[in-house]
Amino acid sequence: GLQQQIHEQEQQAENIEQFVQRVKRNSTLTELTSYALRELVKAVYVDAPDKSSGKRRQKVHIEYDLVGYIPVDELLKAEQA
Repeated sequence: GLQQQIHEQEQQAENIEQFVQRVKRNSTLTELTSYALRELVKAVYVDAPDKSSGKRRQKVHIEYDLVGYIPVDELLKAEQA
């Protein structure tokens, strides 16, 4: 019910806040260290190669810890803002 939805929203907000804190802690990184990778990324999935365009393309999906998937186009929009 409603209580469950409220709890899930609060948990999601808490997870996002924790993730933002982790990103801030790692914001001065000049390279992706194994520590930063473990702290920020939960899993990386690589699709099978697609050669239909004549070029070999592979999509990579990154699942971030605490916040799940963030679509690349959303990240690019945020960077340009």
